[in-house]
Amino acid sequence: MPLLELLIILVALGGFLWLINTYIPMQTNIKNILNVVVLIVAILFVLNAFGILGSTWRFRINRW
Repeated sequence: MPLLELLIILVALGGFLWLINTYIPMQTNIKNILNVVVLIVAILFVLNAFGILGSTWRFRINRW
């Protein structure tokens, strides 16, 4: 996965999370849980993109 594509995906994910946090009213606890879950998914996505997770994580976006 090219680095530019990875950056675009992360910026889009951050923008989407910002929109949810700004415009959708919800309790602070739920908002914090959502932020932590998105952060963990983003970290796993980046580690997988760089091949750090190893052969146990075979998730790829462009698998046709």
